[in-house]
Amino acid sequence: MTGSLAIPVGALTGTLSRYFARKVALSILGVILATILLVFVVDFVELLRRAGDARGGGASITAIANLSLHRTPAIIERVLPFATLFGAMGAFVMLSRRLELVVARASGVSAWQFLAPAVAVAIGVGVVSTLAFNPVAARMQDRAERMEARLFSSTGRSSEQARWIRQRSIDGQAVIRANSAASSGVSLNGVTVFSFTPEGQFRERLEARNAKLVDGAWDLDDVRVIAVGREPQSLARYRLPTNLSAAQVRETLGAKSMVGFWDLPGAIALAERAGLSPLRHRLELQELLARPALLTAMVLIAATVALRFFRFGGVARTILGGVGAGFVLYVVTEFADDLGAAGLVNPVAAAWLPAVVGCLVGATVLLHQEDG
Repeated sequence: MTGSLAIPVGALTGTLSRYFARKVALSILGVILATILLVFVVDFVELLRRAGDARGGGASITAIANLSLHRTPAIIERVLPFATLFGAMGAFVMLSRRLELVVARASGVSAWQFLAPAVAVAIGVGVVSTLAFNPVAARMQDRAERMEARLFSSTGRSSEQARWIRQRSIDGQAVIRANSAASSGVSLNGVTVFSFTPEGQFRERLEARNAKLVDGAWDLDDVRVIAVGREPQSLARYRLPTNLSAAQVRETLGAKSMVGFWDLPGAIALAERAGLSPLRHRLELQELLARPALLTAMVLIAATVALRFFRFGGVARTILGGVGAGFVLYVVTEFADDLGAAGLVNPVAAAWLPAVVGCLVGATVLLHQEDG
């Protein structure tokens, strides 16, 4: 009789693992989809406001919605750790309130066994985010900048995030101002150039619809030339010599978010050949590689506050505790990022240390809760 009622522990563990993994994955996916919808709506409303202020811009609702859709992935990528934290916390809280975790523990399954599927899900989300989502987000962000320039640059309004470039060439110095940049900085929109002689005297001012970096020069389109002692004139094209390379322009503009994961090694090599510091690109590459570990830390932090019996309440306090712990880890990550970008900390340490410390702290707290 006893032998007929026995259930293989391995089969039970495998079934529970798949069940827990599915619950956590669906919860994280639900939070991500809700965040995408929220970000899209808020950004769409803001772009509608900008289009309403930009008289004569001619931006249709369809074009604005398309622009907002292209801008959303880059924002989602930055809030992905919080989406993982909230998704894992929501899954653990629901499993606890339904007493499913109590039943699992009573059947002999330890906390580490049902945490393993959640950690596997976090690692999978991090790998997919790094290898697939980040390159797509980078390309869509680049398209969004070009679309935004076409929709809003014709209004003549100043951009709140104007880009400035200073260069020196055989003809003298020049200061370039652009309302926006695209294609990793080699394409500028809403361009104003202040040109000076080699002696430092003001020569002319150029106003162009856009500029594109080619070999040894900027190609300006639809240019208005305002020179000293001459009447203003309009030209279809104007060629401004430059000694800047594409890598130097990217470094000057700080176009970190425009470079996808698969393009980062090439950007690092190009910056080194150009004699520029590849520190920013190295840091971003290490941050992308460390993303699975960071998401794992978020899951462990969620487990430390959500794996408990909620029969006597305390759900709100638990959720606030998890949000606070995740926010602290996020602040530490951003602080380490600033130190790494400033060159005060090695990029590998700046990217990996917060994630590793977060995993160790979460595991330590869980060990204390489970094993005393």
